[in-house]
Amino acid sequence: MWDEAFPSFLIGLREGLEAGLIVSILVATLVRAGQKGRSPQVWTGVAAAMALSLSFGAVLTFTAANLSGHAQEAFGGVLSLIAVGFVTAMVFWMRRSARTLSADLKEKVQASLTMGAGALVFTSFLAVAREGLETSLFLWTNARTAGESTGPLIGAAVGLLLSVGLCWGLYRRALKMNLTRFFTITGAGLILVAAGVLGYGLRDLQESGLVGGGSTYAFDLSGHLDASSWYATLVQGTLNLTVTMTVLQVVGYIAYLSIVMTLFIEGVRGSKAAPAAAPAESGSDAEQVEQPVRTGRPRWVLPTAAIAVPVVVAGAVIAVSDGKQDSSATVSVSEKECGKGFGSPQPGQQVFQMHNTGDKVSEVYLVNPGSGAVYGEIEGLAPGTTRALTATIGNGDYAWRCVPTGGTSVTSAPVHVTGGAEVKAVKPVSEDDLKAPLDSYKDYVNKGLATLMTQTQKIQADVRAGDLATAKADWLTAHLQYASLGAAYGTFADLDKKIDGRPDGYADKAQDPGFTGFLRLEYGLWHGQSAADLTPVADELAQNVAKLVHDFPSQDFDPGDLPLRAHEILENTLQFELTGDTDMGSGTNLATTQANLAGTQELLTLLQPLLDERDPQVLIKVNAGMKRVGDLVAAAHTADGWTPLDKLPADARRQLNGATGQLLEDLSPIPALLEIRKAA
Repeated sequence: MWDEAFPSFLIGLREGLEAGLIVSILVATLVRAGQKGRSPQVWTGVAAAMALSLSFGAVLTFTAANLSGHAQEAFGGVLSLIAVGFVTAMVFWMRRSARTLSADLKEKVQASLTMGAGALVFTSFLAVAREGLETSLFLWTNARTAGESTGPLIGAAVGLLLSVGLCWGLYRRALKMNLTRFFTITGAGLILVAAGVLGYGLRDLQESGLVGGGSTYAFDLSGHLDASSWYATLVQGTLNLTVTMTVLQVVGYIAYLSIVMTLFIEGVRGSKAAPAAAPAESGSDAEQVEQPVRTGRPRWVLPTAAIAVPVVVAGAVIAVSDGKQDSSATVSVSEKECGKGFGSPQPGQQVFQMHNTGDKVSEVYLVNPGSGAVYGEIEGLAPGTTRALTATIGNGDYAWRCVPTGGTSVTSAPVHVTGGAEVKAVKPVSEDDLKAPLDSYKDYVNKGLATLMTQTQKIQADVRAGDLATAKADWLTAHLQYASLGAAYGTFADLDKKIDGRPDGYADKAQDPGFTGFLRLEYGLWHGQSAADLTPVADELAQNVAKLVHDFPSQDFDPGDLPLRAHEILENTLQFELTGDTDMGSGTNLATTQANLAGTQELLTLLQPLLDERDPQVLIKVNAGMKRVGDLVAAAHTADGWTPLDKLPADARRQLNGATGQLLEDLSPIPALLEIRKAA
């Protein structure tokens, strides 16, 4: 829990100390001015600021809970960016203002004393409300990022309590503290936390659809690192770095961190050393300020109004937004308590707080117990954590299906709901559903590999005969044939690297003996190597293809991987082909892109019946995107051959990259629609 609590602890400690210093300076100034009896006016302003901050947090929580899934992502993403802006401004403001904070506040207090109680209340309110609103927003963002509220709230509470103790010690002069160093260290820590919040906020905006690039990943370490491990959880909880991040997230994280941290450090180095502001010691020699004449208004009116107004306004906002406590019911997820807490939900959109009470990472689905149709799901829910699941409830039966990793799947008792509209659910996919498309695809690959073997043997004969011009033409034909089988690369295992691997990672790059296959042969053919030099390369290529033809029929193919390939072929195309990373001299990356499109289309044709049953609109958008990308690629093929990528006009290249990125966005729902869900 500490990994989720630490960022909130840091913000609670720092913001609490800032607010506490302000309050202690205000009170000490009154004491020094002989106006100790007016300190309740300061505390009234503080209480009003706290009421406003808590009300703001309540509005964020309860109004966000009633938004749709995409709207929640957009709402959270925008507020995350605002929180980053607030925290960044706060860090620099405190670094700049610490030395003059005491003098500025004393001047404001002296002016307020001559204007009556309202002015003093307003002064303390403004001084504390800024810190309180920042704290509420940042804590809400942290809780959303962590997926649960317990850890962040505990961290914030500990930080605030510690800050109160520190402020009391400073006020009573029982504690000495280098505040400049404190605010420097915590400022650097908060910049790190804010960089992570920025990355999380950008991901929210991508998932909401407001920002593109959601399927363009900078890295995906999920196959190498366990996202639920203690070390991954620690890094994610403190720095918001996850095992899978998009290019936009990484660019935003690095850009923010490098720019803001550099400016912060330069500011610290450039500032003159000066003691931080401390509360003034009370004394009896201060100038006495004349008390204003009291009016007939009762003393309790101003404090009550200052505290009640924000609470009433927040309640009205929540009421208008239809925020209801029962829309955020907590439901247990485990083998023993699956669905505990799930009562009789009302029709309409609901937010369920799914809490894993077991000891295993779990998936959880809201299903129709009869048909198995899925209304909502959460994957990778770690033990002891809570995440929100938003679903629309209508007429029918509902139950929770808990699927713990390495455990036994459990389905809760069903609940029948009446009085609502019919709600569309995702029809479940089983291995049997994917069997026919998988068999058809295996047949397609087997036939393609048989053709490929004949083509590579032709290249082998060309090179052995010394006819390198013909070998170039035959090389392109064979390589495009292989590229059109892209969906099967996951089952080609080590042979894929030997047949079509890149020179990345080899010490001598293209000259390294370990670099083999189509791209190695391309390098030799287009860099003037002799037939004698290339004969071993062509021989090895033909041998590896023949081995693949022999091995493929007996290799396993996970049916669940089939829908993934519809997205991953073009993802690799955008990452490798359209960047020129795989061009070894032939300039035919766009031809390979066209072959990848053909392979994707083959898959979509086989999956179309399953997709049309679940969301017919998906393929309508995808087919339009496929045509657009295909037309842009075809325009680069002239009577003289394929235009090399680096010779493509800049506008045409931007259009192609943009169209391919959009196509990937359109393809991204397919894996989720056709995901095989485990039955209880």
